[in-house]
Amino acid sequence: MNLALTVLEITAPVFLLASAGFIWVKLGFEYRTQFVTRLAMTLAVPCLIFTALMNTELDKGALGTFMLAALAGHLMLAVAGEVLCRIGRLNRQTYLAPFVFGNTGNLGIPLSLFAFGEAGLGYAVVMLAVSAILSFTYGIYLVAGRSAGSKAVREPMVWATLLGGLFLWQDWETPRFLTNALELTGQMAVPLMLITLGTAVARLTPGKTGTAVAFSLVKFLVCTAAGWGLAMAFGLDPVASGVLILQLATPVAVTAYLLAEKFEADSSAVAGLVVVSTLMSAVLLPLLLSQLLEL
Repeated sequence: MNLALTVLEITAPVFLLASAGFIWVKLGFEYRTQFVTRLAMTLAVPCLIFTALMNTELDKGALGTFMLAALAGHLMLAVAGEVLCRIGRLNRQTYLAPFVFGNTGNLGIPLSLFAFGEAGLGYAVVMLAVSAILSFTYGIYLVAGRSAGSKAVREPMVWATLLGGLFLWQDWETPRFLTNALELTGQMAVPLMLITLGTAVARLTPGKTGTAVAFSLVKFLVCTAAGWGLAMAFGLDPVASGVLILQLATPVAVTAYLLAEKFEADSSAVAGLVVVSTLMSAVLLPLLLSQLLEL
């Protein structure tokens, strides 16, 4: 009973805020997704990443090991996704990127923070940074057939990660007044990301629902197994293990739909993956958390 209550306390705020965004759109209220997303990804999330890395008390070696595990996790999912596309005769351009890249930002960071505290947030921002860099390079290559490494270089999240890593490595700190301002700005990130997730789901029109359900279930099971195996292989501590498994198991990211729409993949099918996997995560992620909290 206590475990069930703990899981509810972790997941309820996440899905309530996402639901608020969903209902907002369904009521016909204006929500400028492009503006809010740009505000979050250009200002709020970079501040969150930088301050989380600068202020973390996690061991530098542990963070480095976690980063390697995160990279290995994406590599494993890329291989597994290739196999799934061939066995299931799925279009690689449409289905591979959604299989590899989960919603490590909008869902992964809040859940990691609520479940594992500040230590969980430290690991979660490393996972987000790894996922973002790979999305802007390998992810765009999968969908568009060409590399876009220059886009990754221009992303504030990438520079926030590098700068935060430098401050962590050198044990530097910004002046207190600046730290307070950066932390206050970063606190916008979580509610903005969750509400925007809800509005995005409300505006998507699912396509190929049967395929989306099967795909989402297979993705969750494979990602969870990969995360668990890597956590043991890299000897991660319970918090790092929990964050790695949870982040890899997050549903298909909304950015997968945006990439499909931009580069003329089957955006309707990807929209279905986003909606269905996100709805399924409302049941699957609490079940997973109940296991992770016992680690």
